[in-house]
Amino acid sequence: MITKRAVSVRARPIVAIDGPAGAGKSTIARRIADALGYVLVETGAMYRVVALAALRAGLSWSDGARVGLLARDLVERRALSLERNTILGIRVTLSGEDVSDAIRTPEIAQGSSLVSAHAAVRAALLDLQRQAGRDGGVVLEGRDIGTVVFPDAEAKFFLTASPETRARRRYDELVAKGEIVTFAQTLADVRRRDAQDERREVAPLKKAETAILVDSTNMSIDEVVRQMVAHVKAVSAPT
Repeated sequence: MITKRAVSVRARPIVAIDGPAGAGKSTIARRIADALGYVLVETGAMYRVVALAALRAGLSWSDGARVGLLARDLVERRALSLERNTILGIRVTLSGEDVSDAIRTPEIAQGSSLVSAHAAVRAALLDLQRQAGRDGGVVLEGRDIGTVVFPDAEAKFFLTASPETRARRRYDELVAKGEIVTFAQTLADVRRRDAQDERREVAPLKKAETAILVDSTNMSIDEVVRQMVAHVKAVSAPT
């Protein structure tokens, strides 16, 4: 039960949703944005675009200096774009090319975890993320929204689920897309991604002290959305 709450100092609050891979952040964030009429910013997609661009440029994802320069160049050229799509949810473009599907492969997911560990990459994208949400009325999801990007967000959540549950969801999603994968492989990928995100030196995945923990292992999407939307409305309510 929430006994204390901070009333938003913005006209509408910033909603920060952090959590591990496969927790359902993208789906939940989109549903919350729809329910509240807020803007959705999927920060994880930004790192995926950087990973894809690096792959295409022949850069190693472990080369922080060169990948950081690439990320800065993408931002300065405004080559990275996320647009709301009523059917797909988010349309992601790289230099005008729609890469919404290309960034959703297991390979790029692993790549995004690696490139996001570089301070230069995170610095390049930080301003872009803050510009997108600074006025409030926005839902941002990622790994460090409530701890680094917007530590002053009025509504913070840490959305998680058991590794097995997250792997099952990811496996079903990949199979539906025609990918040839096994559940064991998907579970191993989830655990490897968790280790990478939690152990990285720069902005490691962790729950913000003031974030509300939401474990969706035994909850439906509707239940999760209702709980989180109710809290956002409570935070937004005037005293």
